[in-house]
Amino acid sequence: MRVLVVTNLTPDERTPNRGNYVRDQVAALRRLGAEVDLLSFPIGKRQYARAVGRIRHALRERHFDLVHAHYGLAGWCARLAGASPLIVTFHGTDVRHRTVGRLSRRLARSLDLTAGASRALFAPEGGRPGLPHSPGMTAVLPCGADLERFQPIPRAEARERVGVSADSRFLLFPAAPFRPEKRFDRVEGLAHRCGAEVIHGGNIEGEQMPEWINAANAVIVTSDNEGFGLVAVEALACDVAVLSTPVGVAPTLLRGLRGCHVGAFDAAAWAEVLEPHLAAADSRVEGRARARWFAAEPLAERVLTAYSELLGE
Repeated sequence: MRVLVVTNLTPDERTPNRGNYVRDQVAALRRLGAEVDLLSFPIGKRQYARAVGRIRHALRERHFDLVHAHYGLAGWCARLAGASPLIVTFHGTDVRHRTVGRLSRRLARSLDLTAGASRALFAPEGGRPGLPHSPGMTAVLPCGADLERFQPIPRAEARERVGVSADSRFLLFPAAPFRPEKRFDRVEGLAHRCGAEVIHGGNIEGEQMPEWINAANAVIVTSDNEGFGLVAVEALACDVAVLSTPVGVAPTLLRGLRGCHVGAFDAAAWAEVLEPHLAAADSRVEGRARARWFAAEPLAERVLTAYSELLGE
């Protein structure tokens, strides 16, 4: 099976982690035996016409059994280039954004398979509609965590690697602070209440993220919405505590896990959960077994099953 994966979730200087989960899924698909070509292009209005031309050229140069696009606007580029059959995985902002969301829902009605990174994307959230659901033409196809890369490291060692003081109290906010839906303002207030500092993930290189997660006392997700929320899985793979609003996969992932918390943001309640993690030298949770639910390989197998069913194999 030969697949062309198309995405505009391409890293740049401002967001070096953008789209790592797509590249991790491509790597997992290749390990499972699929022949996958990756066509990645930058975000930006001026890039879309060029991307259509690049995709069209790729389709002329080589036969692909199907095209799998990640993110709605990349899906539109693949559709305009004549890709067929076409699967698009929607990841969150492309569904909830006021303008792009309308385009994504319109595209979803014409696809061979509409995939969401989580079931939540097929339902309304935050006053915004979800993706249309057509039986037999929709699927939930998350990108999983690379559990080989995300493993527990002693906190003192992780802090030495990233240059953080051994006795500091710090929270990792895994997103870029300029994205309004991530609600950096909430974590700033929480850190002030707890006497902790916040380090955001906007400028952290992907290769360093496992060290930063292990160095943190806890990972904090305060988003209004998430398509999936992979960083919570990555943190649990490191046995690091996660506190999250009930977005994306967090309600399933965190519920009942001692030392973690999922619920509406409440600074006082969250601070109470955090204090034991902030006070201990290397407080951990038993999260790795839970993270295996959403590891890269089993979720890539799910994607291969969707490919095979679409092609009638």
